[in-house]
Amino acid sequence: MNAIAPKETRPPTEDPVGRFDPRRMAFFHFIFSRFFRKHMRAVRIARWGMPRDYGDRPLVVFANHPGWWDGVAFMLLSQALFRSRRMYIPMDKAALDRYPFMRRLGVFGVETGTPRGAIAFLRLAKEVLSDPGRMLWMNAPGRFSDVRERPVPIAPGMTRLPEFAPDAVFLPLALDYPFWTERKAEMLCAFGEPIEGTHLAALDREARADAFSAALGATMDRLATDAISRDPARFETLLRGREGMGGIFQLWRRVTATFRGERYDPRHDPRQEAG
Repeated sequence: MNAIAPKETRPPTEDPVGRFDPRRMAFFHFIFSRFFRKHMRAVRIARWGMPRDYGDRPLVVFANHPGWWDGVAFMLLSQALFRSRRMYIPMDKAALDRYPFMRRLGVFGVETGTPRGAIAFLRLAKEVLSDPGRMLWMNAPGRFSDVRERPVPIAPGMTRLPEFAPDAVFLPLALDYPFWTERKAEMLCAFGEPIEGTHLAALDREARADAFSAALGATMDRLATDAISRDPARFETLLRGREGMGGIFQLWRRVTATFRGERYDPRHDPRQEAG
């Protein structure tokens, strides 16, 4: 008796617009916020780097790619600052396959390193940006890169995007996760000067890459100055995590302060305002 061959299983077709679920987005925003409060100190955006009103135009946010937290940063910033817009994020398909729930949050898989993957990404990006109420969030380097790397690397797919979305506004976003005085890192952010898609589309691809790199690098350099200052007053605090060390040591400090009649402050350096 011949064995019955198993049916071939194919991965789901990428359809970021059709698969987006607003209810799941609201639920996972709550989950991501709780996760952030547990593991990071604060989301801070530079006062000079707050986003503006970009009118009835699709947006492309292109950010540097310093670490694992970038995807969480996109989720938190989009909900805090762009509530009227629907967010979409390209992600390496192999990595996304490990987190399939994210497809319902506007994340879509991209096959990196192949011409077929590049063509698929541009087709999906064009579909996303066909609606002015949507925005695309991207890590412009296409790989992890240190915040000190200059010039800022720009992935080839990024340089071609203005050809498919000349009506969009391209907005640089600098991200950094330094440690200040507490055990948890800060999430520092700043948006730079917007670039018109029509201006970028008129350039050749090499000049486009230089324009993206220069705009993002200038925003990162300015954010670095604020990060070095360690001054929370230079930032708007969008979300705060739990302060202090936690555990038995923090409990002992709290009890000691209570017996002394003192106000308990869990921070390592109370002189630094939490924002």
